Amino acid sequence: MAVRLLSYEVADLCLGKPPLRSLSVSSSVGDALATLKSADDNYISVWSCDHSSLAVSENGCRCIGKVCMVDVICYLCKEENLSSPSSALKSPLSVLLSGVPALVRHVEPSSSLLEAIDLILEGTQNLVVPIKSNITSNSKRKILHKSSISPTTHNGREFCWLTQEDVIRFLLSSIGLFSPIPALSIESLGIISPDVMTIWYHSPASEATTAISQSLAEQSSVAVVDDDGILIGEISPFTLACCDETVAAAITTLSTGDLMSYIDCGGPPEDMVRAVKGRLKERNLEGMLEEFAICSTDVMSSSDEESVPRSGRHIRSNSYSARMVRRAEAIVCHRRSSLVAVMIQAIAHRVNYVWVIEEDCSLVGIVTFFNMLEVFREYLQPIA
Repeated sequence: MAVRLLSYEVADLCLGKPPLRSLSVSSSVGDALATLKSADDNYISVWSCDHSSLAVSENGCRCIGKVCMVDVICYLCKEENLSSPSSALKSPLSVLLSGVPALVRHVEPSSSLLEAIDLILEGTQNLVVPIKSNITSNSKRKILHKSSISPTTHNGREFCWLTQEDVIRFLLSSIGLFSPIPALSIESLGIISPDVMTIWYHSPASEATTAISQSLAEQSSVAVVDDDGILIGEISPFTLACCDETVAAAITTLSTGDLMSYIDCGGPPEDMVRAVKGRLKERNLEGMLEEFAICSTDVMSSSDEESVPRSGRHIRSNSYSARMVRRAEAIVCHRRSSLVAVMIQAIAHRVNYVWVIEEDCSLVGIVTFFNMLEVFREYLQPIA
């Protein structure tokens, strides 16, 4: 029976989770960019204290947010930053933090699974959980000496965080307990949301920056459609997170359709790279052109060398990260798709959503992990 799930604690979901790496809120946007390029995760936790110090007080030091490459890219795309990206990178990290309250929350390992689901349904995206650390003071000194990425260690404890995906994966492992709900269609469950962000295929990609930022905050995506409302693809934060900061130049100069090709797995076509450079020059965006040229040169010079991981992550080639292949092609299902089928689709592609389309590929809406968790929470309500 599903009542078994009520006995599970947050600690049960943390088994095998890697410890967080952190940045202090006093860091710069450039610090965040450098850290993201050398870290294994798409997100870096932001704390109110500086973990690079060996004397960190546990009291008053909290995780206050998170940043990813998409935050940096969207910030560089702002009109005031186009002419001088190097100056924008000197801005305080706080400019990237979301103003949404309680986006990140601390919870105890003894908190129940149900409490975790309730917090997520209240708007929390990441639950920060303390885990036992095996790092000694001497080991910590060595880590700090070798890396600019600080371990989040307090009095012998490190931290991990849980996401919507972690909870959905855990529920999927016990999906039979929810029978017959998993076999029902997403339409009959009423979890298809028609409220989606879209952009026309031929529109300038720069018009999508606000929608990209919003989709990042909502853990969804931006649908790319044609004149008839047919779903062509998507501009997904999950795909952009695998790129580097030079994508800001592509967003500034290309159409939405061209941007889809630019960020698709395998790296951008050479003719598109030349087009971006040419259009930057035409618009007198010398600062961004210079930054773009430097990154392109770095990539070309490294292409003759053996590609090896650095600090746990594969080298980011021109707007492409080999560590995680994500295409601009949208992941889709239909109204009659079962809940469990859609769950598996999303988890298999490491996204928090699946687009819903008609037989003619016209866009109907979107189903998210949030929608799914609402269904499971309602099912557990009578036995809680």
